[in-house]
Amino acid sequence: MTMDPSNHHKNTSTSRRRSRKDALRDFLSHFQSKDQVLITIDPDPDAIGSALAVKRLLWHRVQSTTIGIIRPIRRLNNQTLARLLKLPLVQLKQCELSKYDRCIVVDGQPHHNDFFRQFSYTAVIDHHPLNSPVEAPFVDIRPHYGATSTIFSEYLKAAGIKPSQTLATAMLYGIKTDTRNFERHTIVEDIEAFRSLFNSANHNVLRKVEISDLSIKELKFFHKAVERKHVVRDRVFVHLDEVTSADILVEIAEFFLKIHDISWSIVSGIFEDSLIIVIRNDGYRKDAGKLVRKAFGGIGCAGGHTAMARAEIPMEKLIQVVGKRSSTAIERYIRKRMSHTE
Repeated sequence: MTMDPSNHHKNTSTSRRRSRKDALRDFLSHFQSKDQVLITIDPDPDAIGSALAVKRLLWHRVQSTTIGIIRPIRRLNNQTLARLLKLPLVQLKQCELSKYDRCIVVDGQPHHNDFFRQFSYTAVIDHHPLNSPVEAPFVDIRPHYGATSTIFSEYLKAAGIKPSQTLATAMLYGIKTDTRNFERHTIVEDIEAFRSLFNSANHNVLRKVEISDLSIKELKFFHKAVERKHVVRDRVFVHLDEVTSADILVEIAEFFLKIHDISWSIVSGIFEDSLIIVIRNDGYRKDAGKLVRKAFGGIGCAGGHTAMARAEIPMEKLIQVVGKRSSTAIERYIRKRMSHTE
């Protein structure tokens, strides 16, 4: 992958106070008409909406833009979104990465994922907390925003671009998802972005996407989770061994949080030779993101928000700590780490 050495590793750890037009002008200044640009995302709704916005902003400004997903889309809501909107998403392959001149990551940061770490990014645009320094020619990280799509709605306004129905639908769903329909961390800019996108979006598509949660074959994991649950005070712990998708862990974690006297839901499973731990809480007692980083950040990737967090630990590293790959040992390790880091 070729990068302009004059731009590489300029340290701009977060966005400075600047007007929307200044931010847009700065962003666009890092791209040339001959560039083949790769936008890397971990494909959740906010990342997808943000990547589509980048593609629109760079339309006719660069030779090509590719939205590269670092893992297959497995959550059914997101599969439905991609199918109904016919989204141009490409599964990244290691052998094809050298052809891109510039790389962008949106709704994420280089240290969030091992796949991201291999790139030298021209631009990093995100709304997650800044827990490690980010070095790139252009950095716009706004942790006070509820969604990255909100940031891009401002970029589109500054550019004088009215989003297409497809773009508006994807961005609106991204904002709805990351703010949990404005029940989670939200600022006035998120509400304004939602309002500006609302009339352009396809609400029939949105309704279908939002109710497409489960497949018949996934019901067996709910049955297993109910049988295996361990309740400790206001917390429910569930370990499901091998799962067919990490997203089923999210569905089950949110399902258990619906129980009136449960404040924390910690659901884990093994997927693609990594232990995935998904945490949901009621959002007003402790910070799930800080807790999961403290508990598991030393041996894996971990992070998140106040009410929702996630950790991914390679099984090879986990076994070095736990000693064996048994359900009991893994469950005991998770419960111990979650209690010792309070």
